[in-house]
Amino acid sequence: MAQDARNPLDGQANQDKGWWPRTKRATRYWYLRVMRQRSSARNLAGAMALGMFIGAMPIIPFQSVVVIGLAFLFRVNKLTAWLATCYSNAFTMVPFYYFLFLVGKVVTPFKDVSFDPNHLEMRQLIESGWEVFVVIFSGGLAFGIPATILTYFISLFVIRRYRQRRAIRRLRKQTQL
Repeated sequence: MAQDARNPLDGQANQDKGWWPRTKRATRYWYLRVMRQRSSARNLAGAMALGMFIGAMPIIPFQSVVVIGLAFLFRVNKLTAWLATCYSNAFTMVPFYYFLFLVGKVVTPFKDVSFDPNHLEMRQLIESGWEVFVVIFSGGLAFGIPATILTYFISLFVIRRYRQRRAIRRLRKQTQL
């Protein structure tokens, strides 16, 4: 019997689709997983904002631990906060740290520091001179604070709108039965 390439349960067929369809599917899965959490819209938006802020800090090996600890402290959704940090990771570290470095050079007085993509581990950043770490950290703050505020309000709007539309769909479905 030939396997149907459209069967989502068939692992081989999904592997043949390529990386882009798999990425879209995974993104949609996590989006729906966040939207369907039993937390309030404000709680989820706060978790997204917390994750955005921690993700902007140059602490990539410790982001998960820090964001989960702060999520407990601020009593926001831990999964959502952790997922919101995933935009900065080991694969995006070099371009993201370079972006933070450029922003940090604008907001700090240290103009004679240079960016070395071969020394991006936290220990190496600090050893290469505290000025480099301060520049990247300042860039993280300068980017993270406005991004956090925007993330909170955009997330709050999107979550409320999603839940409102979902409630309307459920009501329509119930009235049609």
